Amino acid sequence: MSKSIFYISFIFLLLTEIESVSGQSVGFTKYNFPNNRQELSNALSQINQGDKYYKTGPGMYHLAIDSYMKAYKFNPDNALLNYKIGRCYLYDNDKTNAIKYLEKAYDLDPRISLDMEYNDINYLLAKAYHLDYQFDKAIEKYKEHKNALTPEQLAKEEKSINKKIQECMTAKELVAHPKRVFIDNMGEVVNSAYPEYRPLVVPEEDMIMFTSARENTTGGRRDDDSFYFEDVYATYYEDGRWSVPENDFGINGPNHEATAGISSDGSIIYIYRSAGGNVLYESRLENDAYGMPHKLPGIINDGLKQTSAALSYDKRTLYFTTMRDDGYGGMDIYYSKKDSKDKWTEPVNIGATINTPYDEEGVFITTDGNTLYFSSKGHNTMGGFDIFKSEKVDGEWTNPVNLGYPVNTPDNDVFFTMAANGQRGYYSSKKKDGLGDQDLYMITFLGEVKPLVNDINGPSSALNENPVVAVSPEKKIEMNIIFTGLILDEETLSPLQATIEITDNAKNELIASFESNEKTGQYLLSLKPGINYGITVTKKGYLFHSENFDIPKNAASRKVRKDILLSKVSVGSKIVLNNIFFDFNKATLRPESVSELNRVVKMMNDMPTLRIEISGHTDNVGSRSYNKRLSEKRAKAVVDYLVDKGIDKSRLAFAGYGFAQPIASNDTPLGRQKNRRTEFKVLEK
Repeated sequence: MSKSIFYISFIFLLLTEIESVSGQSVGFTKYNFPNNRQELSNALSQINQGDKYYKTGPGMYHLAIDSYMKAYKFNPDNALLNYKIGRCYLYDNDKTNAIKYLEKAYDLDPRISLDMEYNDINYLLAKAYHLDYQFDKAIEKYKEHKNALTPEQLAKEEKSINKKIQECMTAKELVAHPKRVFIDNMGEVVNSAYPEYRPLVVPEEDMIMFTSARENTTGGRRDDDSFYFEDVYATYYEDGRWSVPENDFGINGPNHEATAGISSDGSIIYIYRSAGGNVLYESRLENDAYGMPHKLPGIINDGLKQTSAALSYDKRTLYFTTMRDDGYGGMDIYYSKKDSKDKWTEPVNIGATINTPYDEEGVFITTDGNTLYFSSKGHNTMGGFDIFKSEKVDGEWTNPVNLGYPVNTPDNDVFFTMAANGQRGYYSSKKKDGLGDQDLYMITFLGEVKPLVNDINGPSSALNENPVVAVSPEKKIEMNIIFTGLILDEETLSPLQATIEITDNAKNELIASFESNEKTGQYLLSLKPGINYGITVTKKGYLFHSENFDIPKNAASRKVRKDILLSKVSVGSKIVLNNIFFDFNKATLRPESVSELNRVVKMMNDMPTLRIEISGHTDNVGSRSYNKRLSEKRAKAVVDYLVDKGIDKSRLAFAGYGFAQPIASNDTPLGRQKNRRTEFKVLEK
């Protein structure tokens, strides 16, 4: 071959390399822009600046886009530049622009998919289509990417690609059958261009604490991926709107702090901190503010990292997500129970029904302890994290159920928490209407639609003698009732730290036991409808106080305030036994009375010198003599029970006062109900 022929061949190959095999991609070279050298130099400078941001990580991709787009205005036909812009948009939560530039990069130079550094373009396009609900295109591109892999690459990636294809198929099915919910973005006051996630909702639903990685983070530091460090923020519902989030309270420090969980009564929150090993902290409500977080014991924080937590209603079981050597892979859900000394026991993996080889995150347990919500990258997800729920049946967790579309999306949907009323949920999601990265959303559950019924009483029709009519939707969401107040000394009105026990009267079963706030005496209960509750407050040296709340299943969600005054044990002091029940017009104790009666037995055993009178009282319906006899028989029935349980008869007296000692007006149903009571009075201390 002559030198001239070799030279011509070399130039041809060089131009081919510059222009690409398709002849459409235009390189940033002086050969392509001989008369625009200054503009070319500026464009190359912008590309260099964009590359610096690009290599830093996704947290800087928005700045890389700004630089790249300046170069793009000069030369929009370079395949590599379009690839980088598309990739940046994909990870900056702009699927539409990601598709636009990635498709253009591929069209300009299909050979880019063969380059070792950029051969993931089909995968990126598949992911962008997947996130943009173009599932068939996504499946096609996932397969193209898979088919182009070397045997070594295929061995590493085949499982994950097949999973992505299955996610697209699941997504098609779920999108075709949407759930009956309203989903509302919490708005630009709460959400920002930065990620917001991990919402914690107090029972009153007037404050939400959440996590964000935004520019006013404490210390202003950035992580390795160039995202800002996480802080805990709080927003308050005031005058019909959410306030500007605040992070200037004592929980945040210079490292990562994130919300991790909240107790059902709002008295305890859990915080994740990166400092000291990615562990969980506990903060308790003190004087209407959460106090300094304290690190949970090592038996809980023994994994590689612990990230979210949920406390059972009785505060004796902690569910949490952790990464441990004995797990199924990635983050798993574990639980730990308190022993008789109030110490957390060795955590137990919740099992393969819930946990998968992929990550589980954002655990939440309902107040009845029978429904577990969590997010997972496994199971039948649409893509990324999806939210699932599992029911406890006969002590076993059922197979998790995907909450469906539009709650879940092809992107990350995570950290679900239910409001105390059971009608609304809050979570973090990446959606098309988002304001940036992850945003906080509110879900309103509408329940199932009633089946269509025939209106047999309606007008007849020549086409249909029994026309079908739609019935309005039926809400099946249970709404909890919030009870709150203070526990105080009856004489001094000083706050008391007392033990509060919640009993299911029908089952004579203790549901929960916890204490009021030591400094304020404040308590807060979240009670599920459909149960007859006995609430008992006890403190050493005081007579116990009991309340009865019989909450019907259809009770409307509301907040009830009730301050409780405890009387010191002294001669003449007395209490109403609100959980003593009799059959109508009889002196027969009903089974629901057992828990209350046993509390009296315990008090008598704890105070062996105590002598008491049990008295019966009625309203003024009926004759004086009849009511006196009935009230006396009822008082005697209580005494007989106590004697049967081993209390010496000499320590007990009984009396029936009929309606001679009313504590309320007998002119109203509520007043008469209060007057029908059994009392306990101290005769000797």
